[in-house]
Amino acid sequence: MEETNKLFTSLWEKITGPDLWLDIAGGLLQIVFIALLAMIVVRISRNLINSLFKDSQKRQRPMRISERRENTLIKLTQSVISYVVYFIAFIMILKVVHIEIGPLLAGAGVAGLAIGFGAQNLVRDIISGFFIVFEDQFSVGDYVLVAGVEGTVEEIGLRTTKVLSFTGEMNVLPNGDITQVTNYSIRNGLSLVEINIPYESDVSKAESVIEEVATTLPQEYDYLVGKPEIQGITELNVSHYVIRIIAETEPTMQWAGERMIRRVMQDRLYKSGIEIPSPRLVVYSSEEKQQLLKRGYERDQ
Repeated sequence: MEETNKLFTSLWEKITGPDLWLDIAGGLLQIVFIALLAMIVVRISRNLINSLFKDSQKRQRPMRISERRENTLIKLTQSVISYVVYFIAFIMILKVVHIEIGPLLAGAGVAGLAIGFGAQNLVRDIISGFFIVFEDQFSVGDYVLVAGVEGTVEEIGLRTTKVLSFTGEMNVLPNGDITQVTNYSIRNGLSLVEINIPYESDVSKAESVIEEVATTLPQEYDYLVGKPEIQGITELNVSHYVIRIIAETEPTMQWAGERMIRRVMQDRLYKSGIEIPSPRLVVYSSEEKQQLLKRGYERDQ
Protein backbone atom coordinates (compact mmCIF):
# COMPACT_ATOMS: atom_id res chain seq x y z
CA MET A 1 0.00 0.00 0.00
CA GLU A 2 2.82 2.33 0.88
CA GLU A 3 4.51 1.64 -2.44
CA THR A 4 1.29 2.50 -4.28
CA ASN A 5 0.98 5.77 -2.34
CA LYS A 6 4.60 6.62 -3.05
CA LEU A 7 4.11 5.91 -6.76
CA PHE A 8 0.96 8.00 -6.86
CA THR A 9 2.66 10.82 -4.92
CA SER A 10 5.67 10.88 -7.23
CA LEU A 11 3.43 10.83 -10.28
CA TRP A 12 1.37 13.71 -8.92
CA GLU A 13 4.47 15.71 -8.11
CA LYS A 14 5.75 15.13 -11.62
CA ILE A 15 2.45 16.21 -13.17
CA THR A 16 2.09 19.30 -11.00
CA GLY A 17 5.76 20.15 -11.07
CA PRO A 18 7.18 22.89 -13.31
CA ASP A 19 9.66 20.64 -15.17
CA LEU A 20 7.03 18.68 -17.09
CA TRP A 21 5.13 21.74 -18.22
CA LEU A 22 8.35 23.51 -19.16
CA ASP A 23 9.28 20.51 -21.30
CA ILE A 24 5.80 20.48 -22.91
CA ALA A 25 5.89 24.24 -23.55
CA GLY A 26 9.41 23.95 -24.97
CA GLY A 27 8.33 21.08 -27.23
CA LEU A 28 5.29 22.96 -28.46
CA LEU A 29 7.41 26.01 -29.19
CA GLN A 30 9.87 23.86 -31.14
CA ILE A 31 7.03 22.28 -33.15
CA VAL A 32 5.54 25.70 -33.94
CA PHE A 33 8.98 27.02 -34.87
CA ILE A 34 9.65 24.04 -37.18
CA ALA A 35 6.25 24.42 -38.87
CA LEU A 36 6.71 28.18 -39.37
CA LEU A 37 10.25 27.65 -40.62
CA ALA A 38 9.04 25.06 -43.15
CA MET A 39 6.35 27.42 -44.43
CA ILE A 40 8.86 30.27 -44.71
CA VAL A 41 11.36 28.06 -46.57
CA VAL A 42 8.64 26.92 -49.00
CA ARG A 43 7.49 30.51 -49.59
CA ILE A 44 11.04 31.79 -50.13
CA SER A 45 11.90 28.89 -52.45
CA ARG A 46 8.79 29.55 -54.56
CA ASN A 47 9.62 33.25 -54.87
CA LEU A 48 13.24 32.39 -55.68
CA ILE A 49 12.20 29.93 -58.39
CA ASN A 50 9.79 32.48 -59.91
CA SER A 51 12.49 35.17 -59.94
CA LEU A 52 15.06 32.82 -61.49
CA PHE A 53 12.72 31.81 -64.29
CA LYS A 54 11.62 35.41 -64.85
CA ASP A 55 15.26 36.37 -65.35
CA SER A 56 15.65 33.56 -67.87
CA GLN A 57 12.46 34.62 -69.66
CA LYS A 58 13.98 38.07 -70.27
CA ARG A 59 16.64 36.42 -72.39
CA GLN A 60 15.82 35.77 -76.02
CA ARG A 61 14.55 32.24 -76.67
CA PRO A 62 14.73 30.74 -80.17
CA MET A 63 11.66 28.52 -79.71
CA ARG A 64 8.28 28.77 -78.05
CA ILE A 65 8.75 25.29 -76.51
CA SER A 66 11.33 26.73 -74.09
CA GLU A 67 8.71 28.99 -72.54
CA ARG A 68 6.28 26.09 -72.25
CA ARG A 69 8.84 23.93 -70.47
CA GLU A 70 9.77 26.77 -68.13
CA ASN A 71 6.18 27.18 -66.98
CA THR A 72 5.92 23.44 -66.40
CA LEU A 73 9.20 23.21 -64.52
CA ILE A 74 8.22 26.11 -62.26
CA LYS A 75 5.11 24.26 -61.06
CA LEU A 76 6.88 20.91 -60.78
CA THR A 77 9.93 22.26 -58.95
CA GLN A 78 7.78 24.14 -56.47
CA SER A 79 5.76 21.00 -55.83
CA VAL A 80 8.85 18.83 -55.26
CA ILE A 81 10.45 21.36 -52.89
CA SER A 82 7.23 21.58 -50.88
CA TYR A 83 7.11 17.79 -50.47
CA VAL A 84 10.78 17.59 -49.41
CA VAL A 85 10.63 20.49 -46.93
CA TYR A 86 7.45 19.29 -45.25
CA PHE A 87 8.82 15.74 -45.00
CA ILE A 88 11.98 17.01 -43.29
CA ALA A 89 9.83 19.11 -40.94
CA PHE A 90 7.76 16.04 -40.09
CA ILE A 91 10.92 14.07 -39.21
CA MET A 92 12.16 16.92 -36.99
CA ILE A 93 8.81 17.06 -35.18
CA LEU A 94 9.06 13.32 -34.49
CA LYS A 95 12.43 13.93 -32.83
CA VAL A 96 10.93 16.68 -30.68
CA VAL A 97 8.27 14.32 -29.33
CA HIS A 98 11.03 11.72 -28.64
CA ILE A 99 9.97 9.18 -31.28
CA GLU A 100 12.92 7.15 -32.55
CA ILE A 101 13.19 7.56 -36.31
CA GLY A 102 15.43 4.55 -36.96
CA PRO A 103 13.00 1.83 -35.84
CA LEU A 104 10.16 3.79 -37.43
CA LEU A 105 11.91 3.86 -40.80
CA ALA A 106 12.83 0.19 -40.50
CA GLY A 107 9.22 -0.69 -39.76
CA ALA A 108 8.08 1.54 -42.59
CA GLY A 109 10.41 -0.35 -44.94
CA VAL A 110 8.88 -3.67 -44.00
CA ALA A 111 5.36 -2.29 -44.13
CA GLY A 112 6.19 -0.61 -47.44
CA LEU A 113 6.48 -3.98 -49.12
CA ALA A 114 2.91 -4.79 -48.13
CA ILE A 115 1.62 -1.31 -48.82
CA GLY A 116 3.42 -1.24 -52.17
CA PHE A 117 1.01 -3.76 -53.62
CA GLY A 118 -1.85 -1.43 -52.78
CA ALA A 119 0.04 1.65 -53.96
CA GLN A 120 0.72 0.46 -57.49
CA ASN A 121 -1.50 3.19 -58.93
CA LEU A 122 0.40 5.83 -56.96
CA VAL A 123 3.75 4.60 -58.27
CA ARG A 124 2.33 4.42 -61.79
CA ASP A 125 1.06 8.01 -61.54
CA ILE A 126 4.44 9.32 -60.35
CA ILE A 127 6.40 7.48 -63.07
CA SER A 128 3.93 8.64 -65.75
CA GLY A 129 4.25 12.24 -64.50
CA PHE A 130 8.01 12.02 -64.79
CA PHE A 131 7.83 10.86 -68.41
CA ILE A 132 5.23 13.53 -69.27
CA VAL A 133 7.71 16.21 -68.23
CA PHE A 134 10.83 14.44 -69.53
CA GLU A 135 9.35 13.78 -72.98
CA ASP A 136 7.62 17.19 -73.09
CA GLN A 137 4.30 15.63 -74.06
CA PHE A 138 2.54 18.81 -72.93
CA SER A 139 3.30 21.76 -70.69
CA VAL A 140 1.48 24.29 -68.52
CA GLY A 141 -0.60 26.57 -70.73
CA ASP A 142 -1.05 24.06 -73.57
CA TYR A 143 -4.51 23.28 -74.93
CA VAL A 144 -4.80 19.50 -74.94
CA LEU A 145 -7.14 16.53 -75.16
CA VAL A 146 -6.15 13.94 -72.53
CA ALA A 147 -8.13 11.09 -70.96
CA GLY A 148 -11.30 12.32 -72.65
CA VAL A 149 -10.89 15.84 -71.20
CA GLU A 150 -10.21 18.86 -73.40
CA GLY A 151 -8.91 22.14 -72.00
CA THR A 152 -5.91 24.18 -70.87
CA VAL A 153 -3.23 22.60 -68.67
CA GLU A 154 -3.09 24.52 -65.39
CA GLU A 155 -0.62 22.39 -63.43
CA ILE A 156 1.49 19.25 -63.82
CA GLY A 157 2.34 17.57 -60.52
CA LEU A 158 4.13 14.40 -59.51
CA ARG A 159 0.86 12.47 -59.28
CA THR A 160 -1.88 14.48 -61.01
CA THR A 161 -2.41 16.92 -63.86
CA LYS A 162 -4.98 19.72 -63.68
CA VAL A 163 -6.83 20.62 -66.89
CA LEU A 164 -9.23 23.58 -67.04
CA SER A 165 -12.10 23.02 -69.48
CA PHE A 166 -13.23 25.93 -71.65
CA THR A 167 -16.55 25.87 -69.76
CA GLY A 168 -14.76 26.48 -66.43
CA GLU A 169 -14.50 23.01 -64.85
CA MET A 170 -11.18 22.09 -63.23
CA ASN A 171 -10.38 18.44 -64.03
CA VAL A 172 -7.82 16.64 -61.84
CA LEU A 173 -6.44 13.65 -63.76
CA PRO A 174 -4.10 10.97 -62.36
CA ASN A 175 -1.01 10.89 -64.54
CA GLY A 176 -1.32 7.13 -64.91
CA ASP A 177 -4.64 7.56 -66.72
CA ILE A 178 -3.07 9.74 -69.41
CA THR A 179 -2.33 7.17 -72.10
CA GLN A 180 -2.95 9.31 -75.21
CA VAL A 181 -2.33 13.02 -75.66
CA THR A 182 -3.54 15.38 -78.37
CA ASN A 183 -1.65 18.65 -78.03
CA TYR A 184 -3.06 21.57 -80.03
CA SER A 185 -0.43 24.09 -78.87
CA ILE A 186 2.78 22.72 -80.37
CA ARG A 187 2.14 23.27 -84.07
CA ASN A 188 -0.01 25.52 -86.24
CA GLY A 189 -3.66 24.61 -86.64
CA LEU A 190 -5.69 24.17 -89.83
CA SER A 191 -9.10 25.74 -90.35
CA LEU A 192 -11.32 23.73 -92.68
CA VAL A 193 -14.50 25.38 -93.96
CA GLU A 194 -16.98 23.94 -96.45
CA ILE A 195 -19.36 26.40 -98.12
CA ASN A 196 -22.60 25.25 -99.74
CA ILE A 197 -23.36 26.95 -103.06
CA PRO A 198 -26.70 26.44 -104.92
CA TYR A 199 -26.54 24.90 -108.40
CA GLU A 200 -28.14 28.07 -109.85
CA SER A 201 -24.93 29.99 -109.04
CA ASP A 202 -21.97 29.91 -111.39
CA VAL A 203 -18.95 28.03 -110.05
CA SER A 204 -16.44 30.49 -111.49
CA LYS A 205 -18.24 33.46 -109.94
CA ALA A 206 -18.44 31.79 -106.54
CA GLU A 207 -14.77 30.85 -106.55
CA SER A 208 -13.84 34.36 -107.75
CA VAL A 209 -15.69 35.96 -104.81
CA ILE A 210 -14.15 33.52 -102.33
CA GLU A 211 -10.65 34.13 -103.76
CA GLU A 212 -11.11 37.89 -103.49
CA VAL A 213 -12.14 37.64 -99.85
CA ALA A 214 -9.38 35.17 -99.01
CA THR A 215 -6.72 37.56 -100.30
CA THR A 216 -7.71 40.27 -97.80
CA LEU A 217 -8.09 38.09 -94.68
CA PRO A 218 -4.39 37.78 -93.63
CA GLN A 219 -4.10 41.57 -93.38
CA GLU A 220 -7.18 41.79 -91.16
CA TYR A 221 -6.55 38.78 -88.88
CA ASP A 222 -3.07 38.28 -87.47
CA TYR A 223 -3.60 34.67 -86.42
CA LEU A 224 -3.88 33.55 -90.05
CA VAL A 225 -0.60 32.16 -91.43
CA GLY A 226 -0.76 33.02 -95.12
CA LYS A 227 -3.74 33.29 -97.45
CA PRO A 228 -6.56 30.74 -97.21
CA GLU A 229 -6.50 28.19 -100.01
CA ILE A 230 -9.47 27.14 -102.15
CA GLN A 231 -9.42 23.40 -102.75
CA GLY A 232 -12.37 23.47 -105.15
CA ILE A 233 -15.59 21.46 -105.24
CA THR A 234 -15.43 18.51 -102.88
CA GLU A 235 -19.03 17.29 -102.89
CA LEU A 236 -22.20 17.31 -105.01
CA ASN A 237 -25.44 17.19 -103.02
CA VAL A 238 -29.09 17.22 -104.01
CA SER A 239 -29.54 20.99 -104.03
CA HIS A 240 -25.99 22.38 -103.87
CA TYR A 241 -22.30 21.75 -104.38
CA VAL A 242 -19.62 22.25 -101.75
CA ILE A 243 -16.47 24.40 -102.03
CA ARG A 244 -13.76 23.69 -99.46
CA ILE A 245 -11.42 26.32 -98.01
CA ILE A 246 -8.42 25.60 -95.78
CA ALA A 247 -6.36 28.14 -93.84
CA GLU A 248 -3.29 27.67 -91.64
CA THR A 249 -3.52 29.44 -88.29
CA GLU A 250 -1.45 29.95 -85.17
CA PRO A 251 -1.74 27.14 -82.57
CA THR A 252 -5.22 26.74 -81.00
CA MET A 253 -6.68 29.41 -83.31
CA GLN A 254 -8.11 27.07 -85.96
CA TRP A 255 -11.61 27.14 -84.45
CA ALA A 256 -11.67 30.93 -84.33
CA GLY A 257 -10.45 30.92 -87.94
CA GLU A 258 -13.29 28.64 -89.04
CA ARG A 259 -15.92 30.85 -87.40
CA MET A 260 -14.42 33.98 -88.92
CA ILE A 261 -14.16 32.53 -92.44
CA ARG A 262 -17.78 31.32 -92.37
CA ARG A 263 -19.04 34.70 -91.24
CA VAL A 264 -17.00 36.77 -93.74
CA MET A 265 -17.65 34.43 -96.69
CA GLN A 266 -21.40 34.23 -96.06
CA ASP A 267 -21.68 38.01 -95.87
CA ARG A 268 -19.67 38.60 -99.07
CA LEU A 269 -21.41 35.84 -101.04
CA TYR A 270 -24.83 37.15 -100.03
CA LYS A 271 -23.90 40.68 -101.13
CA SER A 272 -22.68 39.24 -104.44
CA GLY A 273 -26.07 37.62 -105.10
CA ILE A 274 -25.06 34.08 -104.11
CA GLU A 275 -27.33 32.82 -101.37
CA ILE A 276 -26.77 29.86 -99.10
CA PRO A 277 -29.02 27.01 -100.32
CA SER A 278 -31.92 25.81 -98.22
CA PRO A 279 -33.67 22.41 -98.26
CA ARG A 280 -36.17 22.07 -101.13
CA LEU A 281 -39.62 20.48 -101.07
CA VAL A 282 -41.41 19.72 -104.36
CA VAL A 283 -45.21 19.27 -104.13
CA TYR A 284 -47.28 17.66 -106.93
CA SER A 285 -51.04 17.80 -107.29
CA SER A 286 -53.00 14.57 -107.84
CA GLU A 287 -53.43 15.36 -111.55
CA GLU A 288 -49.72 16.05 -112.01
CA LYS A 289 -48.96 12.86 -110.18
CA GLN A 290 -51.18 10.83 -112.56
CA GLN A 291 -49.51 12.48 -115.56
CA LEU A 292 -46.05 11.67 -114.25
CA LEU A 293 -47.03 8.05 -113.63
CA LYS A 294 -48.55 7.83 -117.13
CA ARG A 295 -45.38 9.23 -118.73
CA GLY A 296 -43.27 6.78 -116.80
CA TYR A 297 -45.49 3.88 -117.88
CA GLU A 298 -45.35 4.92 -121.54
CA ARG A 299 -41.59 5.28 -121.37
CA ASP A 300 -41.20 1.79 -119.93
CA GLN A 301 -43.32 0.23 -122.74
